[in-house]
Amino acid sequence: MLQKGLLFWVCKFKECKLNPIRRMEGFQSFTCLFISGVLGATPVEIEHHLEMGRKLLAAGQLAEALSHYHSAVEGDSKNYLTYYKRAAVFLAMGKSKSALPDLSQAIQLKPDFLAARLQRGNILLKQGNTEEAREDFLAVLNRSPDHEEAHDQLHKADDLDLLQEEAHEAHHRGDYFTAVQVLEKVIELSPWDPESRELRAECYIRLGDPRKAIMDLTPATRLRADNRAAFLKLSQLHYSLGNHHDSLSQVRECLKLDQDDKECFVHYKQVKKLSKQLDSAEELILEQRYQEAIEKCESVMRTEPNVACYTNKAKERICFCLVKMKSAEEAVDICSEAHQREPQNIHILRDRAEAYILQQEYEKAVEDYQEAREFDQENQELREGLERAQKLLKQSRKRDYYKILGVSRSANKQEIIKAYRKLAQQWHPDNFQSEADKKEAEKKFIDIASAKEVLTNPEMRQKFDSGDDPLDPENQQGGGGGREWPFGFNPFEGGNFHFKFHQH
Repeated sequence: MLQKGLLFWVCKFKECKLNPIRRMEGFQSFTCLFISGVLGATPVEIEHHLEMGRKLLAAGQLAEALSHYHSAVEGDSKNYLTYYKRAAVFLAMGKSKSALPDLSQAIQLKPDFLAARLQRGNILLKQGNTEEAREDFLAVLNRSPDHEEAHDQLHKADDLDLLQEEAHEAHHRGDYFTAVQVLEKVIELSPWDPESRELRAECYIRLGDPRKAIMDLTPATRLRADNRAAFLKLSQLHYSLGNHHDSLSQVRECLKLDQDDKECFVHYKQVKKLSKQLDSAEELILEQRYQEAIEKCESVMRTEPNVACYTNKAKERICFCLVKMKSAEEAVDICSEAHQREPQNIHILRDRAEAYILQQEYEKAVEDYQEAREFDQENQELREGLERAQKLLKQSRKRDYYKILGVSRSANKQEIIKAYRKLAQQWHPDNFQSEADKKEAEKKFIDIASAKEVLTNPEMRQKFDSGDDPLDPENQQGGGGGREWPFGFNPFEGGNFHFKFHQH
């Protein structure tokens, strides 16, 4: 026999249903609850636990208060008031399901305990159980006919019955909008009723508003002990919206309840595969392995060809990768296709603008950046991109060094020098006889030499690519001062032209 002051353990042997991701055959476990209470405690000790519980509850230390009430209940299991006070702590912790057994025990020990009857009735009403709630309110009124709160709650129970019936009728005839309006009143009276939330979620789905359905199903999963159906539906809704991480999280909750649930396991395998591919694509992009990222995005479209948001996301990222790879023509094609699918996607518009810049189609780049800014005026990246595109457009109307040499904006130094040599030979002033031709050649040659100077100097080229001409006097700081022409050649000095190529 246990003596007073003996600490004890309550252990329960159980089989564990494990997540399918981490199966361990034959795994069993003990669930042990250590109770810091005493059997056969003296009234003084019990009163101490009750007093400590009251103080801790008032201080908002709910877990500590609950521990003392556990000890008080263990010390004297016949005290109805102790059960009632522990129920109050459970309610303060938002655990109405745990409070109900304590209230019922208090009522069993003292059938005329009206406060417990009223509290239990209120919980049952919030759970949507109008029949049992009505019994408690009537029991209170039987002993206290003028009890105002019991009268009010009894009327609410009657109202709730009528509203529930009206909501189900509207749903049955397909009037989902009316059903949602009625269910709003139902849920106001019974916020802990999972059935009403699940019904409203179904109505939202029918009305094409999955996000609101998610808002109802999320609490519904906590209102039932085994709500695998709600977890699966939540996962499917998140999946349809492209929220693959949330989808995976919800379907795992379903499998925690039953690892052998066939519907959840089939959906889990699909979501896990797709989520892994999407995450892998993003990792490859961060590592600047763009071609591999494109291949991974293409596998996403093969894995899920029926949900548009995943195809949209894949094409958006392929568009981004092609721009980073400077595959301008292909990028414009893919970005344009992605833009048709998502006209308001600012990332696609930004990336296509960058592809247009690579093609030196600055007007189109400006248009795309302007359109993107219509959807997000505060985005700094878009503002800076638009300013740069506008500078490049203005610059192109003056001198475009890439066009002068006939090279793309992605040309490397070797390609630039090769183009320069070819054009310099072609337009060297010594090749022309008449004064008019020589003057035209001088102008061309100056532009060719300037283009080579800028584009083979990394710092000057970066400045030019940002929309500023480093050789434009307007952009020179301090003004004045002459500039040195490359290779010791100054076309404005008289005399014969002496030109030779230097090896680089």
